[in-house]
Amino acid sequence: MFINLTNHPSSQWDERQTKAARQFGKIEDMAFPQVNPEDSRENIEAIAEETAKSIVEKSHDCDVTVHIMGEMTFVYNLVSRLKSMGIRCVASTTERIVTENADGSKTSEFSFVGFREY
Repeated sequence: MFINLTNHPSSQWDERQTKAARQFGKIEDMAFPQVNPEDSRENIEAIAEETAKSIVEKSHDCDVTVHIMGEMTFVYNLVSRLKSMGIRCVASTTERIVTENADGSKTSEFSFVGFREY
C-alpha cells in the first residue's frame, strides 16, 4: 500500500508520478492534518501520534510506504515515529521550471522526478 499524506490528491498527479507510486502498491489518499503555525511542540507531537495510529490502522499490517510532504516540524515528527516502527517514508522530488513574465512576475511549474526515501 502507498499512502499519500500530502495536500495533493493522487487524482491530480500526472501519469509519471502515478506509475511510480503504484510500484509501492495500491495508492490511498489520506488528508494531511491542519497544522496551526502557533501550535506548540506538544500539540505537533500529539497530531503526529494520532496520525501514526491512523496509518497503522489503515495499513492492516500490510507492507506500507507513506508519501509525506507538508509542514516541516510535523513531517519530521511523523517520519521519525513511522521509521521507528519500520514503516518506509518517502518524499517526492520535483524539477522546478521558472518562467519570467514580461511584467516581472515569475511563474513556477513543478515536474515530478521521483520518490526519495527519508
